[in-house]
Amino acid sequence: MSRYKPMEDEDRPFFNGKMLACPLNGHFISFQLVDEFGDGKPYAGLAYTLQDSAEQRYTGRLNADGFAKIENCYRGPVVLMMDSKYQGGADTWYEKIVDRKFYPLPITELQVRAEQTRFFHTDGLPREHNPALKPGDKFIQVEVRDLVKHSAHLPPPIVDRKYPPEDILIRALNELRFSPEPVVTFGVGLLSNRHTVLQVRPLRAFRPMFSTDNKFCALNLYQLAIMANLSYCDFGQHPAKDPVDRVSFPLDPSVGHFFGEALSNFRESWKVDNSQSPVHRYYPLYEEVPYSKRFEILPFDPTLYEQNKPGEEQEHPAKLHFFDDTSTHWLSAKSTQAFITHHDEVILIAIRGTLELADWWRDLDAEQVPFEEGQGKVHRGFYEAYKALKKFVQDYLFRFYIGQKIIISGHSLGGAIALLLAEALRCDKAQKYDILLYTYGSPRAGDATFVAAAEPLAHHRTVNNNDMIPSVPAPWMNARRNIWIPGFKSLFITNPVLGALIFVAGLVRVGGAPYQHHGKLHHFMLVPFNPKEMSSILWQPGCDSIEQAACTRALAQDGDLPYREGWITQLMSLGDHSIPGAYIPLSWVTLRRWQQTQETRGTLVTDREYALLEKALKAMRAKVQDKSWHMHNSQRDLNDPDYLQAEADLSRESGKLVASLQRLSLLNATKLTLANVYGSAAQSPTFDVALARWKDQRENTQQVQIAMIPEPNRVEEMLAGTRIKPYVRDLDSLI
Repeated sequence: MSRYKPMEDEDRPFFNGKMLACPLNGHFISFQLVDEFGDGKPYAGLAYTLQDSAEQRYTGRLNADGFAKIENCYRGPVVLMMDSKYQGGADTWYEKIVDRKFYPLPITELQVRAEQTRFFHTDGLPREHNPALKPGDKFIQVEVRDLVKHSAHLPPPIVDRKYPPEDILIRALNELRFSPEPVVTFGVGLLSNRHTVLQVRPLRAFRPMFSTDNKFCALNLYQLAIMANLSYCDFGQHPAKDPVDRVSFPLDPSVGHFFGEALSNFRESWKVDNSQSPVHRYYPLYEEVPYSKRFEILPFDPTLYEQNKPGEEQEHPAKLHFFDDTSTHWLSAKSTQAFITHHDEVILIAIRGTLELADWWRDLDAEQVPFEEGQGKVHRGFYEAYKALKKFVQDYLFRFYIGQKIIISGHSLGGAIALLLAEALRCDKAQKYDILLYTYGSPRAGDATFVAAAEPLAHHRTVNNNDMIPSVPAPWMNARRNIWIPGFKSLFITNPVLGALIFVAGLVRVGGAPYQHHGKLHHFMLVPFNPKEMSSILWQPGCDSIEQAACTRALAQDGDLPYREGWITQLMSLGDHSIPGAYIPLSWVTLRRWQQTQETRGTLVTDREYALLEKALKAMRAKVQDKSWHMHNSQRDLNDPDYLQAEADLSRESGKLVASLQRLSLLNATKLTLANVYGSAAQSPTFDVALARWKDQRENTQQVQIAMIPEPNRVEEMLAGTRIKPYVRDLDSLI
């Protein structure tokens, strides 16, 4: 006895090997598009097309519940397509990206509707049991890309769908065709005489949340430190060069994977550095947005964009979003690396810092040259790096700038280049760009004239503890030789190689205005209470003794001030200069501290921290005063110009230490608002949801008001190429 059900008489003609059967009509097709909550209303009124094997087309629109039924159609598989173009009206941003001159997007009505729906599961995993499903119905999980012709601009396909569309139905329909060409090349196959429920995956994405306010906030400090670190990664495109029909971004971490793979597919990404482990995860604060408002990685589709076709001038995402001139300038040993992307409100640029031997050579090329885009003179090595990057940025802005805020970040060398780029863009009178700049451990890039002219530029400059990189190139005209030269002699004796490096970096300038720092300083002060307990304060000191370790070391020339051997060790390790090992963890600590201060209505600096730092600052001022007294008693000619200048410098430094103590006292009484912590991001309608999601991560539950700072990762040692652990120092280590 056969186990199989006998073939129905009406099906027999389709399996006759002698002749092709004529499709039988008199049957029906019904289907419904729903979201993950079982609601069909988001898809009401959408136009659809059904194509059968006889090349018969059925068109119509979904009803108010996203439902459609076609009577008296041919038996057999049909293909559903929903490729009608966006008609406007939902959001002006869609109109802009559909009609833009460069890379206009083939957005459909279906895409716009899917972008307004939400996920049932907060992690974005597809829902398996939809309430719209009834016994006997067919259930499939579809994405917008399944139903439209052009899909290169849409997120990569999800591979873990439990009920995906059946490709075999489309193949069967094409095999039954009467013409030699395929009947359809895209769409979702349906079967006749049954109802099919199509659950459409929402088109939602994550994007890092930023404040567009020029005022400093802890959120931007943390977010842009992560973006600066991401700039050290490759773009991660496959194939990297000369793609033929498609590209992907499998490399994690990479810039392409971060923006084009993870975030666009609604996956929170935390890995932006190769050295990170699952134990040390730093999540940006992400906001959920419609897919078209994510940070965009441009599509690659040679069938749609002429410029994507193979050839010498071929464009592809890596060329458009990622700048790396290492191969271009290999003979001259120079390299610059940066990425750029955008959404409807922000254009984001991040520039890589010192990483390769070529970067160190560029750092040392400190001759001052005219800043052609503005006023003053700038560091030649940094300026040449900016000029290499200039056209790449200008081309991108020409294509995609429509009035967004331009937010730029950079670490180390990247911070110096970022400053020159930001000021050059600010000086563009035709565009009047609105620019916000955050830099981390950046060296000086311009002279006093440049800095004065760039004063209107919104720039928040962060320096960590005893980071030596911001102290070079030295502003030699700000201090007399009788202070600086003995200090540098000590450097030569202690470490000839490093001493020579710093010495040359400062002496290449002959004449002209001195190098100066630009921007508002924000300094990470580490506060140790005992060997196991430490906090970190971000503040704005006003004295050179804290920002420039070289200055306080020079004061020790006569041996009458305390001196820590660890200072040279720290210079060599550059632990305080590391972006993944120092600036990101401390930015995270600051954000958590400020959050807790705002939520508990406490003060930014506790009494315990204030007492410890007050003692250290007073001790530092006493040492400066002692130095002044010692110079006065040992000086034979009190009218000597060098002596008078040195005395004035010491007196000025003593006054600055008093000002720093007053600022610290103010922080001891300062209470924070939401705007202090999050800037304009606190006004976003999605802010509360985004913040709650961020706080759900286990790493972000740690209390840090007076707590251990997370132990930094082992990071790439930038000078010697070895792997070391950042070296933590207290305030007294500066002197």
